[in-house]
Order: sequence, then C-alpha cells, then structure tokens
Amino acid sequence: MVPFDYALNRTSSLNLEGRPMGLHIGWVAAGTCMVAATVAAVFSPLLTFDMLVPKDAGGVKVASSISYGEGPRQKLDLYAPVHSAANVKLPIILFFYGGSWTSGTRNGYTFVGRALAAQGFLVVIPDYRIGPANLYPDFVKDGASVIRWILAHGRAYGGDTDDIVLSGHSAGAYIAAMLAVDDRWLGEDRNAIKGLVGIAGPYDFAPFDVPASKAAFGKWPRPAETQPVTWAGTGDPPALLLVGGSDNIVRMRNSEALAAKLRLGGVAVQIKRYPGIGHIGMVTAIARPFRHRADIVDDTANFARHVTAIE
Repeated sequence: MVPFDYALNRTSSLNLEGRPMGLHIGWVAAGTCMVAATVAAVFSPLLTFDMLVPKDAGGVKVASSISYGEGPRQKLDLYAPVHSAANVKLPIILFFYGGSWTSGTRNGYTFVGRALAAQGFLVVIPDYRIGPANLYPDFVKDGASVIRWILAHGRAYGGDTDDIVLSGHSAGAYIAAMLAVDDRWLGEDRNAIKGLVGIAGPYDFAPFDVPASKAAFGKWPRPAETQPVTWAGTGDPPALLLVGGSDNIVRMRNSEALAAKLRLGGVAVQIKRYPGIGHIGMVTAIARPFRHRADIVDDTANFARHVTAIE
C-alpha cells in the first residue's frame, strides 16, 4: 500500500514559492479497500476524490445551487447536522476552497461540508469567480457577497447569523483572511465574523513572482493592498492558522507573518503545525479515511465552538 498524499501537477495550481505544483492521484485507501482513481485533465482532482471517499453520516447537504449573485459561479451549498434542536440556531462556518484563484468547484467539497456539519455547524460552501476572466478583487468581493447572503438568509436554514467563522484552504484561506482583517469589504457587517481558520493559506506573498500570483494580482497597481498582512491588526477576530510541516507550496512564513501582525494588534492567534503533511494533504485530511493524519476537523470545530461561545 502506498502512502496517500497528493502531489499536484497542474498549471493552474498555486505555488507561492516558485515551484510547479501538480497532481497525480495514486491509490486511495479507505479501510481495507483500494480504489484506483485516474483523473482526466478536464476534471477537478478533488471532485474525483470527493466522489470516492466516504462521508460523515452526521452531516447532510440541506440546500444546493443557491444563488447569492447573478453570475453562473455565484452559487452556494449548505450543510447541517442530521440531528439538531429545532429551537437552537447553529453557528455558521463559511468555507472557501482553493485552486490558485483559477479553478475549483464546490461540488468537490461535500466531504468538507458534511464533516464540519457533523460537528454541529451550519456550513456554507460557495463557488466564486475565478481567473483568467476575473482577477483580484473579484473573488474577495464574491466572498463578501456570500456573507451578506448569510446575514440575510442564514436564519431560515437554522444558522446563527451573529456567529460566523470564516475558513478556507490555500487560495480560499486568502479570501477568508481578507474578509476577516480588511473592513473595506464588509464594513459593519464584519462584526458577525467571530473567528478565522486559515488552512495552508497565503497571506504575505507580494511581490508577485510566480505565474499564479502574477495572473490573479499582477494588474493591481498597489500590490500591498492585496495582502492580508497589510490590513491585519487591532479589532480583527481571533485566528487559528493551520500549516503543513511538509508544505512546500505555501510556506509557514505566510502564517507567521499574519500571526505577528495580529498579535501586535492584541488579537488572539494560534499557529498549529502538522508534521509530515503537504499542501493538499491539509485539505484531504478532512476526509474520514485520512483524518488520522492531521486533526484539522477537531481543531477547526473546537476553535469555532470557543469563539462562538458554545463550548
């Protein structure tokens, strides 16, 4: 049996350290079963992964393809616990997937939605506009639109719209961080954001010297404005920054730089490093068969319970 991990080999994948990133999928081991997964270039690798892995029985998709804007990619799905008290509003976790701001689909992240919903949260997973047609700040604006949709409609799905935790992986962690620390996007609506969970996120990567960052941000005339570290400080929500010890795609220095700025502003922040986990392993460890590799689910859920005061 070969160890499960992804090495992504796609031109659209994020590399903020100047190395190409790519994907080959080997054998997916679930219990005693091994399934060979061959991925055609036209498919999202995580969409295939999501089709194969068993999901948490305690979470279920309760709504799909809900529009939060007029564009074809401005849609979202919602997940909730199978069992929850009818008169209790659930804290909300909004999760943004990664993909170098050029790829990805919410349909590849059912395993994330059901895993976090099973922990007792209403979970929102949106698509958002991506390149090459849409560049910074379009994907951040879409993230803000999702939050405003949640504020307007979340209670109808059992959510507590005063208790929102932002999360994301890789490029999605960037979007979550910008919304958490930069009040240009939400204004007073940012008060509903109680915490940030960044998973393998890029927060301090200017100047733009690799294709992914050049493509998404290179046309913006003031690069510093695009960086979460520029805006982080006093008044921001608490943060949990999760990093892979073997992540050669988005280095730990990104989380260290953001944490330093937050701490200077008196914001509670923790960095947790998982030894031996690579960039894509940080999100696939959310899936049930690979959860033993990193405590992403438990750490995210415990943090979200703490900042929303439901411990």
